[in-house]
Amino acid sequence: MTIRVLLADDQPLIRAGFHVLIDSAPDLEVVGEAADGVEALDLLRTTRADVVLMDIRMPRMDGLETTRRITSDEDFAGVKVLVVTTFEIDEYVAQALQAGASGFLGKGVEPSELQAAIRTVAEGDALLSPKATRALIGRFLTQRGSDPIDPGRLAVLTQREREVVALAAHGMSNHEIAEKLVVSPLTVKTHVNRAMMKLQARDRAQLVVVAYQTGLVRF
Repeated sequence: MTIRVLLADDQPLIRAGFHVLIDSAPDLEVVGEAADGVEALDLLRTTRADVVLMDIRMPRMDGLETTRRITSDEDFAGVKVLVVTTFEIDEYVAQALQAGASGFLGKGVEPSELQAAIRTVAEGDALLSPKATRALIGRFLTQRGSDPIDPGRLAVLTQREREVVALAAHGMSNHEIAEKLVVSPLTVKTHVNRAMMKLQARDRAQLVVVAYQTGLVRF
């Protein structure tokens, strides 16, 4: 199955480079290019992309606002946003996660890492954010005034699901969690998916934020 990607970046040279890189993978395809958030939303309605590669600083509508609109619009249900930007600073990472982005990467990543990130975000299997570590997310939630969530909300989870969510919040992949708990990666994925459904988290990134907001994991 081919993953359809929409590029949103105000720099033509950057878009051209990403376009070539993404199309070089047999399972990835660029279906549109946008120079700003307004154009990205228009194109998304016609291209039905699976993943939007989103820059933050763009004219007319920046990447953060565009991400908020995508993740809050039922017409775009299932669309994942992977923020890729030069500005890897705490505030942007935090705002991107809060806006509903499924991942955050710097533009200095290796080509293979970017391709892998797109695949992983499309599958909803991992929080891709080398700079957005557990400490960074914790700092955002404790210092940026993020509204806490009643810990009682976690009552819907089984003990094993709590364990898996906590480990995911520490930045562990499904394979790493599986090794630690001595179970299969498929079992871990099942627990993660059930936890997301029970907590009404749209993806793994939001699940991690909920883990901090409820106090399941602390900074």
